[in-house]
Amino acid sequence: MQISGSHKTKQFLALAIKVAILIGAAYFIYDKLANNAQLDFDTFLTQLETSQLLHPEIIFGLLIATFFNWFLEIVKWKTLVNAIKPISLWESTAHTLGGLTASLFTPNRVGEYGAKALYFEKSERKRVVGLNVLGNLAQLLTTVFFGVIGLTFFVLQFGIELPWNKLVSAVMILMVLSGIFLLVIKQKRFQIGRFSWERIRSFLRNVSGEIHVKNLSFSVMRYVIFSHQLYVLLLFFGLNTSYVIAMSVITAMYLITSLIPMLFIFDVVVKGSVAVWLFGYLNVSELHILSVISLMWLLNFVLPSIVGSYFVLKFTPVQTSQKPVVS
Repeated sequence: MQISGSHKTKQFLALAIKVAILIGAAYFIYDKLANNAQLDFDTFLTQLETSQLLHPEIIFGLLIATFFNWFLEIVKWKTLVNAIKPISLWESTAHTLGGLTASLFTPNRVGEYGAKALYFEKSERKRVVGLNVLGNLAQLLTTVFFGVIGLTFFVLQFGIELPWNKLVSAVMILMVLSGIFLLVIKQKRFQIGRFSWERIRSFLRNVSGEIHVKNLSFSVMRYVIFSHQLYVLLLFFGLNTSYVIAMSVITAMYLITSLIPMLFIFDVVVKGSVAVWLFGYLNVSELHILSVISLMWLLNFVLPSIVGSYFVLKFTPVQTSQKPVVS
């Protein structure tokens, strides 16, 4: 009876945590839609009606872009996990979308690391976290690569005055600190907790070059999809400039916002503020920009997180030598 009672208590606690995650995610989404100081919901709906977006074929096209955006992320995660063991596409979907829902209101989606790790046995979880770092790092490097090109073009195109002396000094300081950091961690005795440079090198060696290439390739494809999805939405909201200039602003926006630590739920607010400033140079109205950013947030984060709620509810914690139940 005592064992049965303990088991029931664990089941109840697991259910309570799942419900708490879903209620928290639902509340934050509702609050952001209903109490957005930048753009109230009624105005947002009015903007959608006047933008000619509410046609079945256009909505279908936007949803297809969202589908492929997250499908590529799911395939990327499946590819990364192959470094440990093969998983099915359905399992990868559960990990990816369930992790998104669980991390919705954590800073920079850090909750995703723990959420994905829970799908694996305890002995595998450190490597799973490492693989998640590799996946997110590839996406960040893609954003930085295209963002630096776009921001440079944007600055030169519009003759924006920047504090170059301070920027050069900051870059030099960052390079020096990075060099010192690399020298320190390469010392064999250097260790943070149970992580040492040798352990990191061993982990990276166990991830094949093919997986690294696929990881980066999927990240680039995702970037191309969601950045062009944003571009198409801007066209419907009256963007009237060349493709090159528009993409330079879009890539610059993603670069700046990716480097700002924030609660994931406030992603729409930060992107909105940065986008309003950048697209102001293209004479795009603030209302149109905020509407587009809000729509991107709904399509690429809210909608997938709603789907992810199913996997959160279906999740069963892993027992020793047992795979999590994904139904």
